[in-house]
Amino acid sequence: MNDANLLTAEAQRLRDRKSLSEGFERADRLRFLPVAGPLRLCVSAVTFVFLCFASAAYAAEEKGKVLYQNDFSKGEVGKLPEEMLLLDGGFAVQEFNGNKVLQLPGAPLDTFGVLFGPTESANMAVSARVHSSKKGRREPAFALGLNGNAGYKLQVSAAKKLVELYKGDDVIAKEPFTLESDSWTMLKLQVRKVKDGEFAVEGKVWKQGMSEPEKWTVTFTETSEPTAGRASLWGNPFAGTPIDFDDLVVSAVK
Repeated sequence: MNDANLLTAEAQRLRDRKSLSEGFERADRLRFLPVAGPLRLCVSAVTFVFLCFASAAYAAEEKGKVLYQNDFSKGEVGKLPEEMLLLDGGFAVQEFNGNKVLQLPGAPLDTFGVLFGPTESANMAVSARVHSSKKGRREPAFALGLNGNAGYKLQVSAAKKLVELYKGDDVIAKEPFTLESDSWTMLKLQVRKVKDGEFAVEGKVWKQGMSEPEKWTVTFTETSEPTAGRASLWGNPFAGTPIDFDDLVVSAVK
């Protein structure tokens, strides 16, 4: 075999060796593809689930975010907390059964109110607990409100045995309710945007110590943009006995 033939044979062997090596590499890649694919899918699925949980947790945190809270434990007796705006009446922090509350005196007999918390128009909730007592046949009325002085009010009208939902001075919804004298009553009111041009106004009332009802006691569908305003407390001591308010909470809702 001459030199030219030797060179040709050597080149052929190199080409054959390269082809064989490339074949092994392709086979090796193919061997791992069935494993690598599920692994990539698994990692993607885990990442997706993590992001979903993180997003849900963030949404839940935002939804229940407390914007204002007051249990009056740090309040000065005889005074209204500085961040509150008095509309009328003698609201002041007082001691009641070893606990500090915001108290409206039993006289004079009229409707009095106070504003608190941030100024918002919708996607807000307010809750509180209220203590009151009747005297003879006379019974008090009290309310929890949103959207300012002329906004929405969830009112317990003990003498009428009703829970009433007000918009300004107008009753827009009502349901039967019997108030137990000399006890604490829980109230919760919220205004939330359902969609453009539709807002849900929802309120519930229940006796402290009982489970919070799943269903709202009174509801109303609002088609006008609610006016921005602060949360409020209202009382009319028809019975001539004090009305006590405690554990105020204003929070965000969706």
